[in-house]
Order: sequence, then structure tokens, then C-alpha cells
Amino acid sequence: MDAVEQQKVVSLDRGLFFVSYARADDLAFPPRVMVVPTQGHEGRMEIIMHPDASEPYLWAPNCGLMVRVNTPGTLQIQVQPMRTGGSRAAMVRIEPIPSGRAPLVAQSERAVLHANVAMGDLKVLGHVAGRGDVVVAPNAWIAGPTAPSRIEGIALDWPEKPVGLDIRYAVQFANGHAGSGKMVSLGTYAGTRGRALPITAVVLEISGVDGFEFVAEATFLNAATLRAVGKRVVLSGPASREPLVGIRIGVNRAVDNVVPAKPARQPVGSGRVRVFRSRAPKGVPSANEIGPPHGS
Repeated sequence: MDAVEQQKVVSLDRGLFFVSYARADDLAFPPRVMVVPTQGHEGRMEIIMHPDASEPYLWAPNCGLMVRVNTPGTLQIQVQPMRTGGSRAAMVRIEPIPSGRAPLVAQSERAVLHANVAMGDLKVLGHVAGRGDVVVAPNAWIAGPTAPSRIEGIALDWPEKPVGLDIRYAVQFANGHAGSGKMVSLGTYAGTRGRALPITAVVLEISGVDGFEFVAEATFLNAATLRAVGKRVVLSGPASREPLVGIRIGVNRAVDNVVPAKPARQPVGSGRVRVFRSRAPKGVPSANEIGPPHGS
């Protein structure tokens, strides 16, 4: 195997699975992902690709393929950089597709499955100077690196939020204006409108149900784009006074187990392969993630 290649072997029970390329750190040169049965397990499963595809490769985020498993076996996920020294950081999701019969699922697992399908219901509002209120889906930019503009307030709305999940957030102003730093609940607007008061920091918190985390990026005037992941996220410029001119916010399912990869040789470049398996009825494994520590 190439020294810069990352791989993970995943055990799958009998069933039908959707394998999707969820995310890459380097969008300009995303690593390619190859999905194949492990050696000796080729007869246990079949890879179902797009009619125009000739090889089981996922070339960029939002690509996917199906895996039909007739007899329990193992699937190999390989991530390869697109150029020498390129990124190997990729997130791959493996989701079981239920059969025609409704499985018996415990109530606690029903809540998790519901969370997986309802994530797109999250909406992010930002009040942009000169444009007014802008509402976007998760992980979409409001203003941002390509169209920076002063943001004066934000609000999050999630009608189908999982029961027991608590989300709060706050914005801060450079001049200590009333309301600066005050945490508000989901659905509440934080900030001002039409008062030319730029936001200098954003705080996001998520608690309650385990397994959820914020993934957020922000651009502050004359500063590099910031990215933060966690249950509590704080975004601000280098001097904590720069105006916010772009933001995007998403919520991810955090993983249950973390298994560090152990490549045979020191890889070139930086990155990791992350494989997520959605929770499913009994007999289908739970979510997991692999990858070397950051900076490896």
C-alpha cells in the first residue's frame, strides 16, 4: 500500500448500505476514496456504482455508492491524496438502508435515528448590513470569504430538534453594548438590526443528549477564516475587536469510539480518514471514527 494512503476495515452484517463521501478538509484537491471488499470477501458483497462509473471511487464530497452484503463480511475504505503531500482528511459515512419490514427499535435508538434524518431541518439566520435577514441551511455561508459583509446578529432555529438536546448561543460587541455576551435559547435573535453594531465574537453551546457537536467557521475583517468543532465553540478575531463578516454553522453527530490509526510508515502530508456508521437496529454496528492525531 502507498505510504500516504489511509485505510479502515469495517465489518458489515447482511444488508444494504449507502456509503457517502461526507466531507473533506481540502475542497480544492479533495482526496479520493476507494470502497472495495477486503481480500477474500469479494464473493460476500457487491458494490453498486453509478452507471457512468467504472471504478469504485468517490472523487469528492457528496458522492456515494451502495454496498449489498449477502453474507457478513468486511469492507475496506482507502483514502488517497490527489497530489503529492496532499490532504488525506476525509469523512465517510456508512448508513444501513432498512428492508421492507419495519425493525423493532428501542425508544432510545429511535431518538438517535430521528436525529440523523432531521439535521437538515436546522436553519441559521444572520442579519447582514445592507441586505437584511439572510436564512441558510446548515454548513452554508452567510456572507463569508467570497462575499464578506458585516453581520449584526444571528439566530438558530431547529423545529425537529431531538428531545433533550439544549442549544444556546451569544454574540459580543466591541463596545460592551447591552446584551453583549448574553446566552439565549434556540429560536431567539442575538444581536441588533440597523444600528451598525458589528459582532466581534460568537459563542455556541450544545448540551443534553450525548453525541452532538457544533462545526462552525467564521471570517473576521482582515483575518484568516477560523474553524472550530466541539460542544462549546468560541469564534473571534485575533484582537477580539475585528467585525464578523462571514459565518457558517452546522451540527454533527459526534462519534462514540475513537480508534487511532497505526500506519506502517510515517505518511506524507497531513490528514485522516473518518468513517461514521449510523446507528441502526440490532445487528448493525454503532458509529466509529478512525484517524491519526492532528498534525501527524
